[in-house]
Amino acid sequence: MRLLFFGSPAVAVPFLEACVSAGHEVAAVVCQPDKPSGRGLELKAPAVKDAALRLGLRVLQPEKPSAASAELAALGADLAVVVAYGRLLKADVLAGTRLGFMNVHFSLLPKYRGAAPVQWSLIRGERETGVTLFWIGEGMDTGPVQRMARCPVAADDDARTLFPRLVELGVGELRAALGDLSAGRVVREPQAGEPSLAPKLDAEQARISFDMSASDIHNRVRGLAAGPGAWFELEAAGRPMRVKLIRTAPGDPAASGPAGRILVVEPDGAVLVQCGSGSLRVREVQPEGKKKLPAADFMNGLRLKAGQVLQGAASGPSAPLSA
Repeated sequence: MRLLFFGSPAVAVPFLEACVSAGHEVAAVVCQPDKPSGRGLELKAPAVKDAALRLGLRVLQPEKPSAASAELAALGADLAVVVAYGRLLKADVLAGTRLGFMNVHFSLLPKYRGAAPVQWSLIRGERETGVTLFWIGEGMDTGPVQRMARCPVAADDDARTLFPRLVELGVGELRAALGDLSAGRVVREPQAGEPSLAPKLDAEQARISFDMSASDIHNRVRGLAAGPGAWFELEAAGRPMRVKLIRTAPGDPAASGPAGRILVVEPDGAVLVQCGSGSLRVREVQPEGKKKLPAADFMNGLRLKAGQVLQGAASGPSAPLSA
């Protein structure tokens, strides 16, 4: 088939490569414009652009997709594949192919519609997620489904471990879908079930407080592990300091006491902290402007001991995030 490919970040690159290796003709690759990056603010190309040029493919980078709608329609593509493109596609663009626009989404739709489905599935403590290939329409992630595949979520999974498995699963599903569509097997099954939202998360939303439950904090650490990272604020040397929680584990669910109290500094470098309900084993942290280090080393550097309460630890939101 003759394809268009819409995508921008590195997560989309394996899908572009799959389209090419499966023998389909990619008429054009559409990604976001180059953006300033780093201290020198030099323009940096999206990862998909770099991959497309390496593969010898035509690249388009319109500020708004509608600006290229006529050019894209003139390419006469059968199908557009969309993976993490990051721009709204309007009706004039969506009308530009024979079959339509098929999006690869990293959740079991209609659950977790939005920009951060993997993060939210972990924050909510899901034990199963997956990949949905659906047809883009006017609504946000509401279109009918071509294919869907499920993926278990392990108790120790975080965004860094779950993303690669979902990408591998999604690439396999995309290959299968392209084979089905080439053979004329077009499926447009309406989404079924209770919808939920997965909006993009920013650094302020990543703030935690120890008056939350230990399970809620741990799940937020898991969900935000690939960015922006869950953090709390600690009073140190008379000023507030942001501290990211890099690795955590559940402690005793029945533990109770003042939120933020250091219960035990363990020999393996972990620190057990009392939460609003239950305790949390903090294994690794990253103080603002510093490298990652074992939680015990961080506590020792601040002369914090068992029985003390982390000053400022109970500040910030005390309720779970709402989508």
